[in-house]
Amino acid sequence: MKAIASGELLIDFNSVSSDEMGYPTLEGHPGGATINCLAALRTFGAEGAFIGKAGNDAFGKLLLHTVGQLGIDTRNIVITDDAFTTLAFVTLDETGDREFSFARKPGADLLLRFEEVDLSVFEGADVFLFGTVAMTEEPSRSATKKLVEYARSKGILIGYDPNLRKNLWRSLEDAKEQMLWGLSMADIVKISDEEIEFLFGLDPEEGAKKILEQYNVQLVYATCGAKGCYYNNRKYSGFMPAMKGLKVIDTCGAGDIFGGSAMFRFLQHQKAASELTKEDLDDITHFASVSAGLSTQKHGGISSIPALSEVLSAL
Repeated sequence: MKAIASGELLIDFNSVSSDEMGYPTLEGHPGGATINCLAALRTFGAEGAFIGKAGNDAFGKLLLHTVGQLGIDTRNIVITDDAFTTLAFVTLDETGDREFSFARKPGADLLLRFEEVDLSVFEGADVFLFGTVAMTEEPSRSATKKLVEYARSKGILIGYDPNLRKNLWRSLEDAKEQMLWGLSMADIVKISDEEIEFLFGLDPEEGAKKILEQYNVQLVYATCGAKGCYYNNRKYSGFMPAMKGLKVIDTCGAGDIFGGSAMFRFLQHQKAASELTKEDLDDITHFASVSAGLSTQKHGGISSIPALSEVLSAL
């Protein structure tokens, strides 16, 4: 089981407390949507490789070391002197939901070029994962699109999470255009209720149906935060409630970990998405919901991924 991901590699500075004036005390964690997703797959036992770019600075070096320590192939993490590693400052409300502020004008991740990628990394891959954070600017937008097209040409499954961050886009019209392009290229989609509302003005259940009707997508997970997740693969649909009884500390990365956990469990079934039964889909989404729920007990994205033994025990 081998997964490849491309996208942003950054440092999340998570708020762990605040003073009497409201200024946060921040704790640094490795992050980025697609690397969080890939790290979950790797933690559970999949082989992994990441494609991206980081700055030749203390944070970039830390990220390269962390990804390598996870056992993820780092040969396609390019280090550059041309920009600083992207930083994301994550503040939380009273329920643990996060708000992002980015230092990225530009960040090193936006400078990735397709020509810098060693394409031999795709050999033996089962799935390629991407999102739209890397598609907000050039040249990383074109690089991402070419990587998706290359993976498709090799018959590799395409997993996609739009991961909308509105404040990273020059216009929301551009964001919508790129998000819809992603849907047109994907086989399996993990998308949030907020993203469905943004794109289609529909509720999660109807949005998942629309994606399956309008695109060649074979399986949709429409996540609804603390409520749970709708799923649909054309043959079967249903709803999996989120894990209950949790004291949420930080939701940062939980959606990414859901996506990576769902992809890991899906690959374990060794079936095409269209052939999954209702029982298979319940198993996949239950596994992913528990994994994502457990991740909210810690700060960070990669830092909060539970061990496979923890997930299986909680199931």
